[in-house]
Amino acid sequence: ISLLPIDARGMIVADVHRIMATEFAQKAIQEDKNYQKYQEFIQETGIDPKKDIFFFVAALSHKPGQEDKQEGVAVINLKYNRDLLLSKIKKESQELQETDYNGIRLYQGIQMEEKELLSGAFLDDSNIVAGNDALVRAVIDVYQKKAENILKNDAMASLVKGMDKSAMVYGAFLVPAGSIAEAASKNPMLSTFESITSVLLSFDYRNKVFLAEIKAQSTDAEKNKQLADALNGFKAFGAAAAAKEPELAELLNQIEITSTPAHVKISASLPEALLESLSQKMKAQKAQPQEKEY
Repeated sequence: ISLLPIDARGMIVADVHRIMATEFAQKAIQEDKNYQKYQEFIQETGIDPKKDIFFFVAALSHKPGQEDKQEGVAVINLKYNRDLLLSKIKKESQELQETDYNGIRLYQGIQMEEKELLSGAFLDDSNIVAGNDALVRAVIDVYQKKAENILKNDAMASLVKGMDKSAMVYGAFLVPAGSIAEAASKNPMLSTFESITSVLLSFDYRNKVFLAEIKAQSTDAEKNKQLADALNGFKAFGAAAAAKEPELAELLNQIEITSTPAHVKISASLPEALLESLSQKMKAQKAQPQEKEY
């Protein structure tokens, strides 16, 4: 987190090492149709994501006056062999260009759809940075102590203190002032979201149960109650529609929506067995032959 630039408006952290150590993740990897490519990646780069990647930290920012255009950067904390990884990157990216920034080698490529310059750099033997070129340079500035980090941004620092850092994935985002109000002017249904100033979120997996929490922070107690009531209304409607699907109804029952004068909170506790049952049912329905219309 301390490597993220001061003007970041949002961030998310994934404890990859803990995630990969779960039985759920290991099963998903082994059963994935691209498992062979996963093995090839390990052989070519020397990086085994289950053992060698520790943290993935991403930040979002935007250019002044362009709040609707988000730009991203990620810092990956891992154990790696620079030469092997660079060889793999060059093999996959034929248009890769190299330049120097404050003594650190930048590897640049072009994202064809947006024509946006993307960059990556090896900060040291444990950290790699990649993403929007300007933000990669900003991270390098922070790394070299030539610029302040996100913790010097009072608004984000306050959110960082409130994050559930014990979760496998957690994050915080500032909501640009007026952005929801502008959207609400086009869609009145969004008016109950207008008072939200920031969002905290966390996702975890413990004892074969997926845990999720989203907390939308606001100082308008009445708006918070209205939003919670509206979301509970949608939940009740969904439960009624799912009357013939007991697993779906049970899933909705595991979601709780509450409000206080300071926030609206959505929390869920979803057993892995329930999600697996829903997944199998969806696969079975998809596999059934569709009736032809004449």
